[in-house]
Amino acid sequence: MSDLLRMFTGVNMQFAHPWFLLGLVAVPLLAWMRGDQGGAPAVEFSSTSILQSLGRVAESRAGNFLTGLYFLGLASLIVALARPLGGKTTTEAQASGIDIMILLDVSGSMLTEDYIMDGQRTNRLEAVTSVTKKFIEGRLNDRIGLIAFASRPYLVSPLTLDHDWLLQNLDRVHIGQVEDGTAIGSAIAAGLNRLKDPASKSKVLILLTDGVNNCGKVTPETAAEASKALGIRLYAIGAGTNGIAPVPVFNENTETPRLDPDGKPMYMDEPVQFNETQLKKVAQIAGGHCYRAADTKSMEDIFSEIDMLEKSTVRFKKTQEYTDLYPWFLTAGLALVSLEMVLAQTVWRRLP
Repeated sequence: MSDLLRMFTGVNMQFAHPWFLLGLVAVPLLAWMRGDQGGAPAVEFSSTSILQSLGRVAESRAGNFLTGLYFLGLASLIVALARPLGGKTTTEAQASGIDIMILLDVSGSMLTEDYIMDGQRTNRLEAVTSVTKKFIEGRLNDRIGLIAFASRPYLVSPLTLDHDWLLQNLDRVHIGQVEDGTAIGSAIAAGLNRLKDPASKSKVLILLTDGVNNCGKVTPETAAEASKALGIRLYAIGAGTNGIAPVPVFNENTETPRLDPDGKPMYMDEPVQFNETQLKKVAQIAGGHCYRAADTKSMEDIFSEIDMLEKSTVRFKKTQEYTDLYPWFLTAGLALVSLEMVLAQTVWRRLP
């Protein structure tokens, strides 16, 4: 009954004594029984024999109106006995998100084009950025920040729930903003510094790199030990292939690619170094995992796995507030019954 009322009236209503509503079934039954005997006349005759030739007596509209008032008042009184309660239900969502700091390698080797996206060859930075965007878009309840690093780390975005703003900053990241190099240990340390908020219960670092730590004042192992001490998990993702890979050739002291006579970028096949053993050790120390993303599909699968491992929790708090509505129905019922009695004894009084 309460669901039907909510559906048709938009009012959230419940009844303290719903069994009284069964009395409403008797109202149409009584109305039918009374109607079968003829409507209540506005005027009563001592004898109707003079009207027999006119056929069945027509029901008086005045009598029907009085009958309607009576049964409507009776129905209101029955609803009042059921004690209707009207009010509102408030549901509050309390999101318990995760603080995630993404560490993105922007060293020169990230320009190596050994990934395929949409059927075209693309460099590692573009592939990593594309998959990272999808990951960010799927973490609605988490604060996410971004640090880019080459020879040294620099902050792209602090931890934020404004993911649109974060994605805009991610689009601005490019290679060459700082000196070339790969300072993995310093990047981890910078990420830990951004995750020092004690109010956050769950914190995660995601490291995306394709190279070997070759600069910086902090070793990756030392940074991993600090991560372990702080209870912050580290997921390390190694981007690219091992061996020989095509690397674009740039004009000297510029970020402009050198073009061949046909106007196309020039490439050189160069050996690619990747210290997977060190990366696995770093992730193990910090209580996380190490992955190798040799192509775009494997990188998407890795981010999906991390997404499943690091789930946010959302708690819902439901509050209900109700007000007694029976006085309204009781007043309406008594008023209708009283009106029926007054009209029956005045305006539409029956003659003896």
